[in-house]
Amino acid sequence: MSATASPDPRTARQTRLTILLACVGVFAAYLPVVGVSTSLPVIQRALDASTVELQWVTDAFILPTAALLLTCGVLGERYGRKKVYLAGLGVFCASSLLCLVATDVVPVCVGQALAGVGAAALLPSTLALISHVCPDHGARARAIALWTASLGLGLTLGPVINGLIADHLSWRWIFLPAVVIGLVVVLAGAFLLEETRSSRTQHLDVPGQLLAIVAITGLVYGVIEGGSTGWASAEAMVAFAVSAAAFLAFVLVELRSAGPMLDLRMFRSGAFSGAAFVMAVTLFAQVGLVFGVSEYFGLVHHASTLDIGVRLLALNGVTVLLAPFVGRLMNRVGPGLVLFAGLVTAALGAFGVCLFHAESGTGSVVLIIAVLGLGIALAIAPITTIAINSLPRGLAGTAGAANSTLRQIGSALGPAVFGAVLTARTVAALPGHLAASGLAPADQGHVSGLVSHVGIQAGAFLHLDTPASTGQAMSAYGASFTDALHVCALISGIALLVAAAVAATLIGLRRPAPAQAPATTAPATALTPEH
Repeated sequence: MSATASPDPRTARQTRLTILLACVGVFAAYLPVVGVSTSLPVIQRALDASTVELQWVTDAFILPTAALLLTCGVLGERYGRKKVYLAGLGVFCASSLLCLVATDVVPVCVGQALAGVGAAALLPSTLALISHVCPDHGARARAIALWTASLGLGLTLGPVINGLIADHLSWRWIFLPAVVIGLVVVLAGAFLLEETRSSRTQHLDVPGQLLAIVAITGLVYGVIEGGSTGWASAEAMVAFAVSAAAFLAFVLVELRSAGPMLDLRMFRSGAFSGAAFVMAVTLFAQVGLVFGVSEYFGLVHHASTLDIGVRLLALNGVTVLLAPFVGRLMNRVGPGLVLFAGLVTAALGAFGVCLFHAESGTGSVVLIIAVLGLGIALAIAPITTIAINSLPRGLAGTAGAANSTLRQIGSALGPAVFGAVLTARTVAALPGHLAASGLAPADQGHVSGLVSHVGIQAGAFLHLDTPASTGQAMSAYGASFTDALHVCALISGIALLVAAAVAATLIGLRRPAPAQAPATTAPATALTPEH
């Protein structure tokens, strides 16, 4: 074919359809994530669920997602990305149907776990589908920016849609939109997507799969338990020990395997290693701080589910609006520079949360989190683009799975660590603020004991004998919570600046050279770019 030949219309159409279906798939997967979290008070009242049970409603999604991402990435490369994509959507629809008919909190947790399995299949398969139809790095960067925007759109619209549904219908109907979207996309994908798989031989590597699942499950479970029962608790310590042992065994097995599920030679690439670290730290800082800000809206401002969702539009909505701009900007100045600028901007937004007070107006609060959202919007698409483009195209599914695994691990660490900080600092600061409030000593002891026993959620039902004393208690609680939120903001801002320094060092700020297969003594086909 000559260099001036016009593109094949059928190929261009197939590319557009593949990108569209990949974006809609990841949108469906992330639609209920934040939406379910902001709906927990409604679910608690309807099902009379305990605090521990409510925590597992969200954690049941995170655990299988993080544990199975690498496995699903390998399955897609070996058996076909379209098959894994459609299977993920099918499981996701089934999970939403189970939650839709649930009459107890246990089926909701099981449904959330199945949704996590579906998300684990969708994330690497959608990235691999995009990488296959976009061999050009510039086109791939623009497509990944749209993919990131679709993920952000799900996170953005989920709380708003769930808030509208929860205000007018039963809580269970919050799962209906995901079912409808999922079924439509399954039917469209079955007819419109073309099957693709890696051209290199991909072994299942069962020992590696099992060890990876145990290592990631142990880590995430340990974080969950540590955040709720204490980092020195027996459950958390055992989980961390099992995770460390499994991770060490995983590395040894992968280094000796003729067909490893995760080719550790990928980490010889400074760009890939840097992107992996930055992804985990960025999601830790972002999701952890957003968790704290959401709690601030609910417990200090007493906003409804819908109001919280609308306020969070300033955070995730920026990602959606800036997606086309970010894709073009990456192609013009390079993803490394865009990533660095995004991380620094996000850090400034995080530090801005230190200006929050119990009486802060909605306008100033939303403006500050919009700065955080702007930084995250500039950072997330470049991280994913760098991770995918730093390796040969045949490793797109594995690279995408590793990238998404770190996304989920960071997402799990954030709320657990920041939740523990919020609780500890609120409890520590509360006696001083109560004493300054003029509340009677007996009431001060009652409020301190309640918050120490229940945790920060006590702010949702903190009522004393008189309206005046309740107002004094709530004022002291609000001041204590915002003190704790300021500590979380400092942690988040510092973490983002560390990520920016790592990005500048390992990834660089210049436009990267095309990826080359690492030197190796393994067979030449192991890391050969896909054609």
